[in-house]
Amino acid sequence: MANLFFKTNIHIFNHTKLLFACKYSQLHVPVMLNEVIDSLKPSKNQTFIDMTFGAGGHSKKLLESAENVKIIALDRDPFAYNIAQDLSKEYPNQVVPLLGRFSDLPELLKQHKIRQNSIDGILFDFGCSSMQFDSADRGFSVSKNGPLDMRMDGLSDSPSAADVLAYMDEEDIAKILKVYGEEKHAKKIARAIVEARYSFKKLQTTEELAMLVDSVCTEEHRVDKLQRFSHSATKTFQALRIFVNNEINEINYGIVVAQKYLKIGGRLVAISFHSLEDVIVKRHILGNVIDNAINPLPLKYSDHTLCHDKEIIDSIMESPWRSLNKQIITPSYKEIESNPRSRSAKLRAAVRVS
Repeated sequence: MANLFFKTNIHIFNHTKLLFACKYSQLHVPVMLNEVIDSLKPSKNQTFIDMTFGAGGHSKKLLESAENVKIIALDRDPFAYNIAQDLSKEYPNQVVPLLGRFSDLPELLKQHKIRQNSIDGILFDFGCSSMQFDSADRGFSVSKNGPLDMRMDGLSDSPSAADVLAYMDEEDIAKILKVYGEEKHAKKIARAIVEARYSFKKLQTTEELAMLVDSVCTEEHRVDKLQRFSHSATKTFQALRIFVNNEINEINYGIVVAQKYLKIGGRLVAISFHSLEDVIVKRHILGNVIDNAINPLPLKYSDHTLCHDKEIIDSIMESPWRSLNKQIITPSYKEIESNPRSRSAKLRAAVRVS
């Protein structure tokens, strides 16, 4: 990728923001809470890893569901880490807060002397948390004006969304919007973004980017799955967030880590909100994986005319997972009505069998 300039933009997390995170944890509604508990089936003295702790809704329910349950609470967001620390005080010796990405987890677990094949259940709740969307200064929301940041960890010196749009080539920006956002006007939007650099100034706020995309997509009225108005820049914001946080690679790595640390018979639960997230989980569960990464082609497109050694085929096709449900689980109409942000959620659950 050409001429991507890495500049440091340090976020200062002050006392007011931390108070907001703590208060928000009481208001946040976790998605498909009952379905998660039914799938994980917590029992006395079991240990779970909440890979996306967020505001802690799922973890707290697990702690309440069985006696002496232990939660390893991982999140890359310092706000969420602060909430996990508060929960660890409420449940002494039962909650271990960890700050980091999925790819940091093996080293973090090693520091706590937690070995592979020792975990009873692992939960993923992918995507952006509601408290990230609701905080304008994080730059995730198309409807709230703030700095064009979108970094989930908030403190890193990795490129922000503003950096990506300021220094990346038009062709690469279009690719990001097309692949990660499934945006059909990707080329037009990318061209407008690059032209904006020379016309007035670099894009620095969410409002500036939203208005620019809106000016490009003037002929289209978009609606979401509930037939409500959807801003024309929603997919652009989604694509940038996924790219800035390297979410696709992190998710793939996270499923690999889950397989290593779960016991035989341990349970995996993954909630996705985007087709790219769901396809990674689906192909891992089906065993459609080559060298720890999902096969870019679905199994149905495999060439049936090719002949291979049976032992090789068996080793590739044998999945270490057994799916717990024939179909994906989606939120009830009642939940979608009370929590519209759950409308695109899909839950897959599996047991580690080998």
